[in-house]
Amino acid sequence: MATAARHPDLVRRVILESAVGPIPWPDARTRLAARVAFAPSTERATWSAVRAIMRTAPDTGLRMLLGDLAALPARQVVAALSTEERGMLIELFSRMRSGRGFRNDLAVVRDDLADVSQPTLVIASRNDGSVPFAHAEALAAMLPHGDLLESNADSHFIWLGRDWPAISGEIRGFLAV
Repeated sequence: MATAARHPDLVRRVILESAVGPIPWPDARTRLAARVAFAPSTERATWSAVRAIMRTAPDTGLRMLLGDLAALPARQVVAALSTEERGMLIELFSRMRSGRGFRNDLAVVRDDLADVSQPTLVIASRNDGSVPFAHAEALAAMLPHGDLLESNADSHFIWLGRDWPAISGEIRGFLAV
């Protein structure tokens, strides 16, 4: 978003998927836990623990991680995953590192959204347990050329939604203009 606002000649279109918007986020308890878990001194240990859980008890790990990423019950979300999707998430969580990424997400979104002049497609799911749908609505409303596309995904991972083929078609069409 900053690049689009500051260098409009470099960015033709913007796509935001499950993005944090200008609404205060997350709650104080989650913010504190994230600051501890993803601090420079603990981030590596946090992800080592996640990898160990994914290696030894993947179903437990998926339920644990998706519990924070889905508004629906984690067992329901895990049960709805195909074998391929389940394997992809186990692989993803087994290799994931966040560096400063998750800490960056805790930063307050700047007020320069109105400076983003490019067409912007904001995609989110009401079932996202991590970033409330209100963030997508606020982003789409504050961006001069923002359009909101609602996914029916069961979690933060919109590409695992049953409607992903239609969503990806919308993305291709948006980028082709």
